[in-house]
Parts: sequence; structure tokens; C-alpha cells
Amino acid sequence: MSQATKRKHVVKEVLEDYVTPSESQQIMRILRSNGNNLHEAVTESGEKFLLSMPTKFRKNIWIKRGDFVIVDPIEEGDKVKGEISFILYRDHIQYLRKLGVWPKAFEANSESEEKKEAPENGKDDSEVRDQEEKSNSSDSEDDCDLFVNTNRATVHYSESDEDSDEDAEEEEEDEV
Repeated sequence: MSQATKRKHVVKEVLEDYVTPSESQQIMRILRSNGNNLHEAVTESGEKFLLSMPTKFRKNIWIKRGDFVIVDPIEEGDKVKGEISFILYRDHIQYLRKLGVWPKAFEANSESEEKKEAPENGKDDSEVRDQEEKSNSSDSEDDCDLFVNTNRATVHYSESDEDSDEDAEEEEEDEV
């Protein structure tokens, strides 16, 4: 099987299959990546473990801080205590909530994330859409819809009054 075909099947499996954890498996939240395909994760009880990523996911599926995974425990592991068996996305999490399998400790974290995505200030969707339409029609050069790279520091530029003062002084000198 070629690399492209393998990648296609792995991505299809991760995105389309809905899996429920077995009795031996756990749902964990990724805290950080330690490199070398190892990830530090926390259980619902607060225990931290190192997890390994299986070779089928490497270079095909990416995990970032805050993602949820289903983990198979490794009994003989000294440092690495588990292996990632499935990566959970938003649809998978909603499915597990409907089944009542989702850990209660992670419920508070995911509710706060949903609130961030919801419209703020008590505005409903129609008000938000109206405001977006007004801003789109009134200012065609608005940069708010551009992609923002969150990996870079935000730098705000402001024009100083010095430039305009110098220009005004030069114009006065030219007139004299």
C-alpha cells in the first residue's frame, strides 16, 4: 500500500468512525508534546502520563494541546503508560456525551470552550449576522476576516504625531 493510500485510509478512519472506549481504555486530555511522538496527558482524576503515538498516526494526524484521545494502557511501561488508540474531535465528543460516556471532569472544560465560540454579550445569531453584513458592506478593506496566525506575537502599530509635525514644519519653512 502506498503512503498516500495509507494516509487516506487513516484520515478516513479517524474522521468518520465513532468509537466508544472499552473498559480498559481511558479518555485523556493532551497537555503537551514531549517530542519523539510522545505526549503528556492528564486523566479525569488529574493523573499525568506519557503516551506514545502509534506509527499509523505519525505524519498523518496531528495532535495539539487540549485535544482529547482514547488511550490503551501499557502495563509494562516505566515511563510511557499508554498508547493513543483514537483521537477525538468535536463530533466524537458530542457523540460520547449523548451516550453518557464522557468524563464529568472534562465536562467543565468543554463547556467553557463552547461558550468562547458562542456569540458574546447576549446577542443572538441574527443580530451577529446583521452586524457582519453591515461591516462587510460598509468597509471593503476591513482585515478582520483575514487569517490570524496565533503562533506569532501580536504587534500593534500606531502612527505617531512626530511625522505630521515634521511635515508641517517643513511646509512652513518652504513658504518662508
